[in-house]
Amino acid sequence: MPSTTTSPKHFVLVHGLSHGAWCWYKVVSNLQSAGHRVTAVDLGGSGVHPSRLEEIATFSDYVQPLIQFMESLSGDERVVLVGHSFGGLPISVAMEKFSHIVSAAIFITAYMPNCRDPPALQMNQYFKNLKPETYMDCRFTFKDGLPVSAELGCDYLATMMYRSCQSEDLALAKMLIRPSRLFLEDMSKDSILTINKYGSIKRVYVICEKDQVMDEEFQKFVVEDSPPDEVKSFPEAGHMIMLSKPNDLALYLQEIANTYP
Repeated sequence: MPSTTTSPKHFVLVHGLSHGAWCWYKVVSNLQSAGHRVTAVDLGGSGVHPSRLEEIATFSDYVQPLIQFMESLSGDERVVLVGHSFGGLPISVAMEKFSHIVSAAIFITAYMPNCRDPPALQMNQYFKNLKPETYMDCRFTFKDGLPVSAELGCDYLATMMYRSCQSEDLALAKMLIRPSRLFLEDMSKDSILTINKYGSIKRVYVICEKDQVMDEEFQKFVVEDSPPDEVKSFPEAGHMIMLSKPNDLALYLQEIANTYP
């Protein structure tokens, strides 16, 4: 049963591939208006983070801004981690390292690794199922047959990723997205997550049923591969739910924060 408390919470929002803290602007406004503290993080080489793509050599480099922020928190503070899409991997690392201050984690149409397999298992399954025509005008670099980095194309953004969004949000994305590494090699090592830490935190998965980037079938595969404590489906939501349905998403984030205080 949901808790009756309405005390302010601290939400930490983590963006997906090629995006930045900017993509959360509507949800940030909603949560702040409700009295909550909100931190949206720019991961390495993303958003307004100063590093260039070639300077982000490892997954550790990529997640370092999130790790540094988590290290800055006091030991008695509690946060709700929220990861979108590729952002599910960085918040998983933060859950493992800072399990004592994470009250709950919410994965929004995201990768959500388990404690058995390397995180790349879900990524490999995603690319295995991806049809070449869905890449559209995205550009990839490859090494030994595996994608190393990605640059999202404008047609792809409009047709696949931002289809449910307002034209203004698509225009903003075209101005602000940056190329990003995929870190498949790093993510192919043994599982870095443990049952005692990552596995001890309440996890919630948000399925966006109209997502054309990570389709509903793949999202359900993730849920089966790493069962969370709760699953919530948004029937009309596309991939960028934080922009197309920010009010509904913000309300649900608050509901989860109150359910797992």
